[in-house]
Amino acid sequence: MANNFFGITDTGRQRQNNEDVFIAEKSGDGNFIIACVVDGVGGYAGGEIAAEIARATILEQLQYIAGDIVPLLVNTFTIANQRIYDQKVQDKDLENMACVLTLAVVDMINNKFYYAHVGDTRLYLLRDYSLIKISKDHSFVGFLEDSGRLTEEAAMDHPKRNEINKALGFAGQIGQDPDFVETGNSPFLPGDILLICSDGLTDLVDKSKITSILTSSDNLPEKGKKLIDAANSRGGKDNVTVVLVHNDKERKQHSATKPIAAVKTAEQPEITPAPVKIQEEPEPVVKTKGNGGTVAVLTLLCFIFLGGFIWQFKKNADQAAIPKKTDTLVVQHIKNAAELKLQDTINKLKGHTLLLSAADFQQPIVLSDTLHINKDSLYIKTKGAIVFKKDSTYAGPAIALAANCKYVVLDSVAFDGFGTAIVTHNDALVLKNVQFNNCLTPVQASYMFPNKKYISGRLFGSMFKTDSVPTKATH
Repeated sequence: MANNFFGITDTGRQRQNNEDVFIAEKSGDGNFIIACVVDGVGGYAGGEIAAEIARATILEQLQYIAGDIVPLLVNTFTIANQRIYDQKVQDKDLENMACVLTLAVVDMINNKFYYAHVGDTRLYLLRDYSLIKISKDHSFVGFLEDSGRLTEEAAMDHPKRNEINKALGFAGQIGQDPDFVETGNSPFLPGDILLICSDGLTDLVDKSKITSILTSSDNLPEKGKKLIDAANSRGGKDNVTVVLVHNDKERKQHSATKPIAAVKTAEQPEITPAPVKIQEEPEPVVKTKGNGGTVAVLTLLCFIFLGGFIWQFKKNADQAAIPKKTDTLVVQHIKNAAELKLQDTINKLKGHTLLLSAADFQQPIVLSDTLHINKDSLYIKTKGAIVFKKDSTYAGPAIALAANCKYVVLDSVAFDGFGTAIVTHNDALVLKNVQFNNCLTPVQASYMFPNKKYISGRLFGSMFKTDSVPTKATH
């Protein structure tokens, strides 16, 4: 195992089986470190199965990592959730199984990490001897602790400490809630350490003890084992799992330099620039001799004036003979009330969910211009049949996602007659029960790559499926 990442799991002192699994390895392309802790929920067999499904899905989906990483992590969680849920439906003995997990993808080359999180496993960042909790516990007690209403000690002893409100496998179609998966990214500087752990550690070992172990001079395997031992020495009530990643690059030391002041010395006397002399040109002098010179000048001016008049007259006549260009007629699309209302609603939306009711819009909604979405995340859900139809004079797309969009869901809408229905970037678009009727190009996606860099990876596969009937929502 590499020196800068390490993972370890232990059954603990009171459990007979271990429902925790972890990942601590490089991605298939070798460019990233995958660090993950999965804690299974749901009984002797169920928790282990759910955890293993999540682990296998992550390794499958993150073989090659490219493009915008956060949507890739969300998509991975969505696939894992659906697989766990489908397994529950097929096997009634596993109907309570689920798992919580925290996943980090570390870009060591660019000193950055990305994460996705659901449940009460935790992600910490150690920087300059200070331990910072990055993820939030998806539980009532965790909310009280994160908001400062409970101290760490009180939260560790709370009877409802382990009651969670989010997990993979609780319900299908987690993509309906764009905030279900907690995500983020952060710089990962030389000297930093990432800690991902299950609640078997944090329920028993406080932050100060964890910090003292992580800041010791031990190597990563020794630190990981000491964290496990600390939990077991306090009772080992649960499975305990720890994954560590260290940015072991050498820290850059910047020596402070004082600005050099100008010093006057006898050997180097102050030099005062000599004044620059500007020689003004004398005004031209016209020399005349008596009245004869004046008459000659007036005669010359008359000839010049007459010649100029003749030249201007000829020029005007020539231009009149040339046919004038007619101005190009610019056809401007006049938006109808429905599309104006919809665009205004999207622009002014405060949250991340937009419910469109067919009762509020004349059907179909005829578009004479593009609907622009410029939000980081947005979930558009419909009530009733919402159809976007191309105006007969319009040739552009129905919807265009801005480059900054990261997660936009379109649910139960239809597009009719567009040359290109949707324009998107990277992997921001998620479709659910969307129909494309007579659309030449349903979705046009572009990928943003840095200039003059070598790009490796793959476009997402198996992200869309086709069906003759709409997918039924499960609650």
